[in-house]
Amino acid sequence: MRRLSLPLIASLLFPCAALAQDASHAAFDQVLQAQDRDTHGDLRAVVVLRDGAIVAERYYNGETADTLHDIRSAGKSITALLVGAAVARGQLATGKTVGDYWPEVAGSPAGKVVIDDLLTMRSGLAAFDEDEHSPGNEDKLDEAPDPAAFVRAVPAATAPGTLYRYNSLGSYIAGRVLENTSGADLETHAAKVLFAPLGITRWSWGRDVAHHPKGQGNLSLRARDTAKIGQMVLDDGVVDGQRVIDAAWLQAALAPRVAIGATDRYADSYGYFWYAKTQDIGGKKIAVHFASGNGGNKIYVIPARRMVVSIASSAYGKGYGQRRSEDILKAILHADAMQM
Repeated sequence: MRRLSLPLIASLLFPCAALAQDASHAAFDQVLQAQDRDTHGDLRAVVVLRDGAIVAERYYNGETADTLHDIRSAGKSITALLVGAAVARGQLATGKTVGDYWPEVAGSPAGKVVIDDLLTMRSGLAAFDEDEHSPGNEDKLDEAPDPAAFVRAVPAATAPGTLYRYNSLGSYIAGRVLENTSGADLETHAAKVLFAPLGITRWSWGRDVAHHPKGQGNLSLRARDTAKIGQMVLDDGVVDGQRVIDAAWLQAALAPRVAIGATDRYADSYGYFWYAKTQDIGGKKIAVHFASGNGGNKIYVIPARRMVVSIASSAYGKGYGQRRSEDILKAILHADAMQM
């Protein structure tokens, strides 16, 4: 039997790989171009990364690659990364209480909550964003003239660690805890430990009436930069050979800590301010971890495909926004599967 030399093997294989790659990129472009037909006028951007490189991107309705976009509650997932950085530095322990780090609320129901329960939306506080009558819901928090007093006044509703209830109060509290443990403004802290290592130079962060950056959201970033954050998560916290977030923390944050599929059609489980869902793509189960914000803002991380999909959307308060983003993700994954 004739043996093929390594150079000959390479010449045979590499063109095929290049053709497959080109076909995959073209398929992604078709998916993104199809969104031009969306009539809602509020899709903003889709960026697709494979192995850290942009393989497809498209901007809509007047947006450009330089546009800052409010990712809403997807910012909670970034707060979780900052918590991880504080844990790695020995500044914070998830087994301690909020009151241990924020003396101003010590003794209140919020002050007694363990950080771990805060990160999994199981604080037990009477804070539920989907109930306008909930004492600690997001709208009431945003309108509070004294946020610290508001936090102290929110009562307990259930035993901590027992019931998942989506709320913004917990991530706001996490942001205040981070300020106290780092000794810096949350935005300044994020710029140092996360944005600078990722090469993120432009952003805008909404603040409360007391001028504290909102750990629960209202962080505006470019779509390419949210994709960078997703890539850092995909790469176990390493960027350009530099450790940014501890790998063990990312594993803990992405782990399925609470099953929420019965109440959330877009997710199976919740970790530390990060969601997860298994998508069925052509009969194959594909695990997806993601940050999610009102209006359909997403940072999807797909380890099995070595991919990140960042979606910016301003369909705020509109149910189709979340559905549209998931449909775009599925279309991208189906297009990828067809090329494999």
